[in-house]
Amino acid sequence: MAVITGNADYNEAVKYLEYVEKKYKRKVKALDVKLDGDFADLRYEFEAAPFERIRRITGYLVGTMDHWNDGKRAEEKDRVKHSTSSGFEQL
Repeated sequence: MAVITGNADYNEAVKYLEYVEKKYKRKVKALDVKLDGDFADLRYEFEAAPFERIRRITGYLVGTMDHWNDGKRAEEKDRVKHSTSSGFEQL
């Protein structure tokens, strides 16, 4: 469960937590609820989102080559890999 701080009571803060998670479809790591009359100031931090690297290899966008056959693996192995440096010296 997220770390909840602020001046809202726990049950109200949990409702705000559920609202933020539903709205953004992400898990909240920390939530700070500050009530000021009819207004609520919500400050929240999300859990780290999973990240998968996608690359373009031999004309295909792939994350991994796990499902490639031997021919496609050989094509990837034989391809010319280009450098990302520009070759220009920085002034």
